[in-house]
Amino acid sequence: MANNAKALSASLFKKEVEKGAIILDTRKADDFEKGFIKGSINIGLNGQYAVWVGTLVDIKKPLLLVAEEGKEEEAVLRLARVGYENVLGYLAGGVKNWNEPLDTITSIHPHEIPTYKKAGFDVLDVRKPGEWSAGHLKDAQFLPLADFPVNLKETDNEANHVIHCAGGYRSMIAISIMKRQGFTGKLVNVYGGFGEMKKILAEDVVVPESAQFV
Repeated sequence: MANNAKALSASLFKKEVEKGAIILDTRKADDFEKGFIKGSINIGLNGQYAVWVGTLVDIKKPLLLVAEEGKEEEAVLRLARVGYENVLGYLAGGVKNWNEPLDTITSIHPHEIPTYKKAGFDVLDVRKPGEWSAGHLKDAQFLPLADFPVNLKETDNEANHVIHCAGGYRSMIAISIMKRQGFTGKLVNVYGGFGEMKKILAEDVVVPESAQFV
């Protein structure tokens, strides 16, 4: 594990990316959206990090980490605990030392969703089946994050999408994967997720009768 927690210069990091290593950005979603290396998958240490890595990332693939300064060893250790030991290292100094343009993601507040829908954006809900069944936004498309990227095959990769989960952690993971998969449409995250949406957009929330009595 100690050998995996090694700092890599931007040039060495880039060489490993070109060989096919997956970039795992372990920062918080709020930091990730402001600037990240193209092709990165965001799974933050502040959430169910090991669970989602285990669900979404091929354990056989070599990994490169981007982490908040001082969190690099934690990121490596938590991966090792679930069997992910093919970590080549982390970007020394983080994204501020990356010498190429960074990608960004736009996030909006729930009250802005109707405006985006009128502009032709589709709404994607990436929560769990049980969460969807308990209530969801009218006309939303259901694509559980746990089934990514397989369930993206039927989704128009040129369309514009507003993506949400319950709070914002999983939706940022979803967007990062969609970008990595080559989606060219605009992908917009929702701050606060469904937790805030159901307060602000209550009239647009569908609650099945079976869920009303749970």
